[in-house]
Amino acid sequence: MCRYGGPVLTVTTVNVNGLRAAAKKGFVEWLAGTTADVLCLQEVRAEPEQLPAEVRDPEGWHVVHAPAAAKGRAGVSLYTRRAPERVQIGFGSAEFDASGRYVEVDLPGVVVASLYLPSGEVGTERQDEKIRFMAEFLEYLKGLRVRAAADGREVVVCGDWNIAHAEADLKNWRGNKKNSGFLPEEREWLSQVFDAADGGYVDVVRALHPETEGPYSWWSYRGRAFDNDTGWRIDLLVSTPGLAARAVKAYVERAATHELRWSDHAPVTVVFE
Repeated sequence: MCRYGGPVLTVTTVNVNGLRAAAKKGFVEWLAGTTADVLCLQEVRAEPEQLPAEVRDPEGWHVVHAPAAAKGRAGVSLYTRRAPERVQIGFGSAEFDASGRYVEVDLPGVVVASLYLPSGEVGTERQDEKIRFMAEFLEYLKGLRVRAAADGREVVVCGDWNIAHAEADLKNWRGNKKNSGFLPEEREWLSQVFDAADGGYVDVVRALHPETEGPYSWWSYRGRAFDNDTGWRIDLLVSTPGLAARAVKAYVERAATHELRWSDHAPVTVVFE
């Protein structure tokens, strides 16, 4: 029995690519129909007061918004059916806590976080920022796992990790070896996160679909990337092993057509029993 309060815990993560825009293109309708118990959003890019009421504080949800200090940038949110027992914005970083990139809540038996890891750009300060974030965040993840276990909780960190870990995680891996998101040092960092002797976390979707190409969750708006399924799997649910062992189903809610997309990302959902 999941201590969350029922036999099943369903968690969804999605980068909305601007929540105000997504709300006008179908997110509101999607939210009304989702069966998720917890919803993690990234790249909200709005202050709470700028959001329409139906996404700022929708009926039936408890919502935490963590906007970035820089207006119109980043921003993460967490929607839960149950009221959180604790809310934390940021991960104790002097540089990044006001950047709208991390929020976590305690629920019965589980810590859930929404993460928007910097995207980076090779040869620029944006990549340096990404590397600094990664170094700080890995240490935080290690401590979080230990603290949660001492409190009798599992952990799941959901979001746009902006790194494809393996060749199976992006269609055009050969052409992206020197691009941010598939650099050797970024992939090695994720390996550390997933190393039982280091970070100690599990890539839940990959654990359920070990031999699958993808399933991709982001497709560029350029060209025919979506139509050709030339995508990346960068939206991850990363959990402690105990929770990962309870995962029974994982899927990407890919839009039926390009025109029906309300973001360049698709929702990724995992069901835990």
